[in-house]
Amino acid sequence: MFSTARRRCARSLLAPSQPKIDSLPLFLLPAFQAPAAARGFASTSPCQSKIGSAPLSIPPGVTFKVIPPSSRGRGARSQAMSTVQIKGPLGELSMDVPAYVNINQDPALSGPTLTVADATDKKQKAMWGTTRAYLQNHILGVSEGHSAILRFNGVGYRSTIEKTATTVEPEFPGQEFVNLKVGYSHPIELGIPKGMKASTPQPTRLLLEGPEKEVVMQFAAKIRKWRVPEPYKGKGIFVNGETIKLKNKRTK
Repeated sequence: MFSTARRRCARSLLAPSQPKIDSLPLFLLPAFQAPAAARGFASTSPCQSKIGSAPLSIPPGVTFKVIPPSSRGRGARSQAMSTVQIKGPLGELSMDVPAYVNINQDPALSGPTLTVADATDKKQKAMWGTTRAYLQNHILGVSEGHSAILRFNGVGYRSTIEKTATTVEPEFPGQEFVNLKVGYSHPIELGIPKGMKASTPQPTRLLLEGPEKEVVMQFAAKIRKWRVPEPYKGKGIFVNGETIKLKNKRTK
């Protein structure tokens, strides 16, 4: 007697709780429709790193050697890194390369090419181009060298290269020092890093040269810190082609 009613109740419980779209008003239809599939901003596949995939250009007279990691470091928690040794007429530089960066030295290619294990990983993709840029800077440093020109703008601002210093101790034998005169009452003496050369073609010009670009620019920033260019009179120490926009004088 009650079998038909029980069947109807069971069907109503098993049926989905969503209302029928045909019986809904028109203004409620968008709320009960199935959401559309998410669409990306670009329909093309992600491209590789333009800098990382470019081959390294090695000039004649420069040797590029990749030393694989030793067997001792393979059992450690962190992956052992291979070492790249670059030797040229101006010196020798070495750099540790992450384990996920592979260097292909096929003679058929125009130069060594870098690849990463997973091009979709953000960290690996970021270090792909960074590693290639560092290696290319090292190649250029041992073959031609890197330089930075500092310009002193101000009354009495100048620099000289001294063999000895009175305020700092030498870090290695034969170290030279840059003596700055930029408006302070005390002498400012900075030791030139090892492997770098400094000269003064003019009293208001300072030329820094070295095989490692990072060391050259870091020492230039250290010198510039003593007189950062100010925007009212334009006085200060300028690095390379640095310029500054002057402001109007303050008026009460």
